[in-house]
Amino acid sequence: MAQRVTLRKRQPYNTTSNRRRVVKTPGGKLVYHHIGKLATAPKCGDCGIALPGVPALRPRQYATISKTRKTVRRAYGGSRCGDCVKTRILRAFLVEEAKIVKKVIKSQQKGGRK
Repeated sequence: MAQRVTLRKRQPYNTTSNRRRVVKTPGGKLVYHHIGKLATAPKCGDCGIALPGVPALRPRQYATISKTRKTVRRAYGGSRCGDCVKTRILRAFLVEEAKIVKKVIKSQQKGGRK
């Protein structure tokens, strides 16, 4: 007959936070090892891909690691991926260029009327 295994925590329900695995100890006993939830990597706010350079941890573990490991040394580092930052910079530049062109055209039309 199989050996009985008792729960190590008070929670008896089979939930995602109470997953467990049966492990045999060196003494030959079977015990439960409670398994933590899997971590998901932080995602880019624009395109949704996992951010490279930032580790995938559970939320509380981010408090224990240094700031340099939580971010990337770039504008929007740790929040947006490099490609999205590139497109944001390009878009901002093109918007500014369009404003300048608009102003130049307006001044030329004003000069041409007189």
